[in-house]
Amino acid sequence: MTDQQVQLFLLFGIVFGLLVWGRIRHDLVAAMGLFLAVILGLVPDEEAFSGFANPAVAIVALVLIASRAIENSGALRLASRVISNSENKTATHIAGMGSIGMALSSVINNVAALAMLMPIDIQAARKAGRPPGLTLMPLSFATILGGMVTLIGTPPNIIAAGIRAEYLGESYGMFDFAAVGLCVAIAGVAFVSLFGWRLLARPSAKIAKEPREEEFMAELKVSEGSALIGQMLGEFEEARDDAGIAIVGLLKDDRRLVKRALVTSVAQGDRIIVEGATDGIGKFIEAVGLQHESQHKEKAKGKEKDEGDENKNLLSAFAGESQNVLMEAVVRAGARVDGRSAKNFRLNARFGVTVLGISHNGRMLREKVNERILEAGDLLLLSGGKDSLNHVADWLGVLPVNEVNVAPVTVNWRIATAVGFLVAAIAVTTLGWLSFEVAIAIAVAGYAATRLVPAHEFYSQIDWSIVVLLACLLPLGEAFDRVGATEMLADVLLGVTIDMPVVISLIVLMVGTMMLSDLLNNVATIVIAGPLAITTAQRLEVSPDTFLMGVTVAACCAFLTPIGHKNNMLVMGPGGYRFGDYWRLGVPLEILVMVVSVPALLYFWPL
Repeated sequence: MTDQQVQLFLLFGIVFGLLVWGRIRHDLVAAMGLFLAVILGLVPDEEAFSGFANPAVAIVALVLIASRAIENSGALRLASRVISNSENKTATHIAGMGSIGMALSSVINNVAALAMLMPIDIQAARKAGRPPGLTLMPLSFATILGGMVTLIGTPPNIIAAGIRAEYLGESYGMFDFAAVGLCVAIAGVAFVSLFGWRLLARPSAKIAKEPREEEFMAELKVSEGSALIGQMLGEFEEARDDAGIAIVGLLKDDRRLVKRALVTSVAQGDRIIVEGATDGIGKFIEAVGLQHESQHKEKAKGKEKDEGDENKNLLSAFAGESQNVLMEAVVRAGARVDGRSAKNFRLNARFGVTVLGISHNGRMLREKVNERILEAGDLLLLSGGKDSLNHVADWLGVLPVNEVNVAPVTVNWRIATAVGFLVAAIAVTTLGWLSFEVAIAIAVAGYAATRLVPAHEFYSQIDWSIVVLLACLLPLGEAFDRVGATEMLADVLLGVTIDMPVVISLIVLMVGTMMLSDLLNNVATIVIAGPLAITTAQRLEVSPDTFLMGVTVAACCAFLTPIGHKNNMLVMGPGGYRFGDYWRLGVPLEILVMVVSVPALLYFWPL
């Protein structure tokens, strides 16, 4: 073993150890590893930032923007409402949500797919009266499985395509992963839907029960174009009952009507006082055609309201801005807002976010909510634009636990445009007219032109930690091959399986990759396992594609721990999972993946 090989193995040991430790950001660990490799002479100085020029990095960033455009269009909400039904049995619900999660994650980033579907799954669990821990992990695993189907579904596929282009002269196409990926994904979703979720039902003490829905009181301002104008509230009894809320009053010309609220004609500018859960309030807003508009618009017109208006627990319901949501968020201990009132932060004037209500120890507060001193554990009901709410939640240090989009779901040009651009990008790539990175870049430009994702929001949609992680690990992976470490590992693998059939070498390599992916980020895993797979196959004089496809499938299968894949981390808190809960479902699922994928590989990518 040469000095450079020793240095590189020690460096990778340190990097992998820090990644498993998890106390330092993954992107920072990768960057420190890269810079140390440059100092040691393992990576040439001129190649230190070559990873940022890799097409895989651009594709990952652009796919995240495309995912946001699909979400903004309303297509996902429409599809999920068709499939998700709180009256379905648990197995049926998981099959439906898992299927749509699998399908979505095959064409958009699987992390984005889960983030879009998770609130819907939690709401369905609430309405069905079951713990969300029974369905969130299966949904997470379904989105991970779906990412295996296409080139853009998950970063390991994109990196594997780049590795093939480097070693074999030609990249993988958009649907080259589909034959094996579909077999594995369908089998996996069927397993978690029919049997897997039952494995999570046993340790019921470990899986958090969903708390009862908190209720809030809010005032809804009747906007121009609302279906309520000229009608009596009593005529909307069906919408009220369907939303599960109570109409407790009507504010007309600053006079509060209680007894005559349901038999009084509603006019533009009136305020309807409602009481209920967040989901119900959001559903009622949609049913009667109300939307939220940020106070920024009024401020821009010189009409900024007095901050005292925020104390009225007010939801301004105007037509206009899209992506308007209601958000429930828990005040965490040590948060910026802990021990202070919302009034101190002037959220409405600065961000267009309104505090609608506060629930303290399960008790709905009717006092001036913006003046109340908040405590850890208080549940806030916020309203505003989606981006503003996410920013405010991070800034205040509160934890979002539920989100309801109050914009009506309609089939319109936005859905057709969002889906059309993505389908067109995939089509021209499949036909060989353009490379995918160019095609998806043109689609993203189309999203900017149609304002499905405004150009100034592009940077906020990209997960820069993934981009930096990938860009820093790619030069390290090239150094691993340059110093002969890949050849050495291939020799070790061949030495262990020298008298065994070739398929045993494939299985051993896939199992090792799968175990590594459970501990590391799957990007780090495929950067090392991809070149090793090709080198091993060439030594055995068999098809490199069989081995490269095998380790790509294995790198995607991070089911045993919450740290192996970001999706597992996303569901850990809302699902009430502990670190050891993942292996209960993950072990049989990874065994199933091996049982299904190896024969599929040998059939579709023969040795």
